[in-house]
Amino acid sequence: MKHLLLLSVFLLSISCGNTASKKSETASLKTPESPIYKGTASITQGIAKTITEDLYSCERGRKTDVGEIQSTDGKTWIVPAQTNYTNTNFPFASDLFNACEGNTYATVQEALSQFDDSKIIEIDETGALFTAYIFADNYFEMYVNGMPVGKDKVPFTQFNSSIVKFKVQKPFTIAFKLVDWEEHLGVGCEANRGKSFHAGDGGLVAVIKDAANHIIATTNENWKAQTFYTAPITDLNCTKEVGNYRYSKTCDTNGGQDGSSFYGLHWEIPNGWMNTDFDDSNWPNATTFSNETIGVDNKPSYTNFTSIFDDPTEDAKFIWSTNVILDNEVLVRYTVK
Repeated sequence: MKHLLLLSVFLLSISCGNTASKKSETASLKTPESPIYKGTASITQGIAKTITEDLYSCERGRKTDVGEIQSTDGKTWIVPAQTNYTNTNFPFASDLFNACEGNTYATVQEALSQFDDSKIIEIDETGALFTAYIFADNYFEMYVNGMPVGKDKVPFTQFNSSIVKFKVQKPFTIAFKLVDWEEHLGVGCEANRGKSFHAGDGGLVAVIKDAANHIIATTNENWKAQTFYTAPITDLNCTKEVGNYRYSKTCDTNGGQDGSSFYGLHWEIPNGWMNTDFDDSNWPNATTFSNETIGVDNKPSYTNFTSIFDDPTEDAKFIWSTNVILDNEVLVRYTVK
């Protein structure tokens, strides 16, 4: 009996030891749960519903559809952006170069010779005349002192460039809404470089001259720039917010063949953002990018006019928010003294 009791105790101790070992092994294989997104954006996932097809058509151009998507907090968002493209009260800019409409001007002088002076926007009756030369990837809407002065004729591609003339008194505030258009609505992607879902990029360069042809402003790091739509995001934990700074520089930009699980981050645009008295002091300064990064060296809508955009004494810089690839709707502002 004594021997049987000792054997039972021995077998029980072995069994308990094995169970504890298995529990410990199982626990070591568990992976920690991913942190919950803690930013201020509304979150969408997947492809948006198309609500408008072919906003603009151009031979060799990409589709310019508009979509609608709902975020997890119940809000509805227009993608790639809510624009004034079909608003007849918002004037179109004139062409510096526009292959879609056959205006392939070779020089600034040639483009200016075709400018219709009736399209000069008068903000102040006694104001001075200024001319803005603009190249945007892809779409822009321009305001001066809160008044619409010109919007892009071509929302996506082929790449074009524009002229806007306006009369205003100094100082005056320039504000742009900038949109990097998308083929796959809601995820900031287009088909490119062998991938069905390739993240696009943006960029704005602008030069403002006075009536004497002197440069009085160029896009540079002194402008303010804020993003309001960022996509595609494959991991929400790659984003970071510090005050009003919205960072996604560590996020994956590789895209892929299936974007159905990609996320979009959306922020509501503040009222009166284009007005002179809007407080942009807590917005980040614009980030500047080289011609090579934006990829304009093969685009005649830019290279035909390097005498303007790359003036040797005052070279205009491409600007955007902190992420020129993932940030798709960006507002920029600058006050000309």
